[in-house]
Amino acid sequence: EDDEQQQKMLADLEHMEKMVFSALSFARDESAREPVAMVDFRTILHRVCDDISDAGFQVSPEIDDDEALPYNCRPVALRRALNNLVENAAKYGGEARVTMTKRADAIVVTIDDEGPGIPDDRREDVFKPFFRLETSRSRETGGTGLGMTVARTIVRAHGGDIILSNRAEGGLRMEVTLPML
Repeated sequence: EDDEQQQKMLADLEHMEKMVFSALSFARDESAREPVAMVDFRTILHRVCDDISDAGFQVSPEIDDDEALPYNCRPVALRRALNNLVENAAKYGGEARVTMTKRADAIVVTIDDEGPGIPDDRREDVFKPFFRLETSRSRETGGTGLGMTVARTIVRAHGGDIILSNRAEGGLRMEVTLPML
């Protein structure tokens, strides 16, 4: 009802909208500007798992090490996307079990956790900027709500996608499919 407070609130909302746009633009631009390079995908995935484990989270990688898996990508951006996903699973789901499958046409990374899962009607919401299932306003417990948005933006920039599903035995499954280019 207070006009002055209403104007301040509208200004805050406009500022937040600009922040969202900037963050998403940054993720898109970062991914697009980074040069494409041939890397060993298994090494990237192992490093992500090792880094998150070193930060004190429970991560169980099941990635065979038989041979290198050459993959043409933007490695810094892709590592950031995978890091966001594995860290979310470990942080909010108690543990991240990471598996990788190579198909003729794609690489599929599956990340399972032991958390409560996500209600069917909220799965798409987690990809919206600043959306958090964790309802506290603490950034320590809930983050900023951009990790999943950035991850999907980067994966889609590589021609792939992320599918979320609740596991029958409990927990969430994140399946990342990246096409072999």
